[in-house]
Amino acid sequence: MNIEYADRLKRLPPYLFEEIDRAKQLAIAEGRPVIDLGVGDPDLPAPDFIIRKLNEASRDPSVHRYALNKGLRTLREAMADWYRSRFNVDLDPDTEVLPLIGSKEGISHIPLAFINPGDVVLTPDPGYPPYNSGAIFAGAEVHVMPLLEKNGFLPVLEDIDSDVAERCRIMHINYPNNPTGAVCDSGFYSRLVEFAQRHGIMVCSDAAYTEISFDDFKPLSFLQTKGAKDTGIEFHSLSKTFNMTGWRVGMAVGNADILAGLAKVKANIDSGIFTAIQIASIEALQNAEKVVAGMRKTYKERRDILIKGLDAAGWAVPCPAATFYIWAPVFGKYDSTGLARAALEKADIVVTPGNGFGEFGEGYVRMALTVDTGRIEEAVRRIRKAFFS
Repeated sequence: MNIEYADRLKRLPPYLFEEIDRAKQLAIAEGRPVIDLGVGDPDLPAPDFIIRKLNEASRDPSVHRYALNKGLRTLREAMADWYRSRFNVDLDPDTEVLPLIGSKEGISHIPLAFINPGDVVLTPDPGYPPYNSGAIFAGAEVHVMPLLEKNGFLPVLEDIDSDVAERCRIMHINYPNNPTGAVCDSGFYSRLVEFAQRHGIMVCSDAAYTEISFDDFKPLSFLQTKGAKDTGIEFHSLSKTFNMTGWRVGMAVGNADILAGLAKVKANIDSGIFTAIQIASIEALQNAEKVVAGMRKTYKERRDILIKGLDAAGWAVPCPAATFYIWAPVFGKYDSTGLARAALEKADIVVTPGNGFGEFGEGYVRMALTVDTGRIEEAVRRIRKAFFS
């Protein structure tokens, strides 16, 4: 029997992190001492008090039944309370908060609620791959917004073709930004709201990294902007804030009508988050300040060691104000794929080639601060020896 993939799968590029993991696993199988600065998966465990709450909740026989798609109301209340405390944004837990099985799930599914074949989705380039793949699965025509260093890695809204803007249904944005580490200010969000309202575009803001910031910088929420809730939603996640990537808990918040569409898709696809995890997530959100200060301190120490070490070696790399990513320009004869390959072959270090995030990621590699300081110091030594000695 000849098995052939659907056209929508054929349109997808190879999923970046699977390719990286394949090369890494081969190196490990060969017995090489690999340092993985590739995928952004925190190495730190979830805090003990959250794990204890999960353990306690999981012993209740009633939690092992199907969960509600919209989640426990107490979880939605905790999410709304956290947004009020953190961003001074008021949300109705019944209509303006939707728990997700990780923010990636919501980002991937939102086009299914609103996109008809031929509609336009605007995505950042470089950007998180699910912005594009979710749009492709829905039959969208994807147009990219170049994120260039000269523009602070912000999209230039005035450069978007007027016909594309008029046909656009959804625009994805992401600040603090993966992969570049760039941040934005309230002025950008205000211009974005005006642009979206003028063209009837739904804005989907991915804010998963707002809690990883340094040097007294405090990232904003898109929803803090006047008029933002009228035109868009925001995705957030417990993954990075609480080191709960494997738990799969996120949220979409904001415009009630947009969330109702996403909720209808989810009702036909999934059965909600395991109830014990929801209960543990409430505990996490209610005690966020116990976690974030220490997390920021840890990542700042790692960031500073890597940036200073690379600079001393001869590789000048910008210092990010947020996220746990370093967006490093390539050097010498290398393009992004060549440098990533050379880092693995010559130094046993995994980095992510920038072109895996899109055409405009060429010329950079991304390094994640998800290994301890000793491993980062060793990575610096290896990079110096392999490329700058």
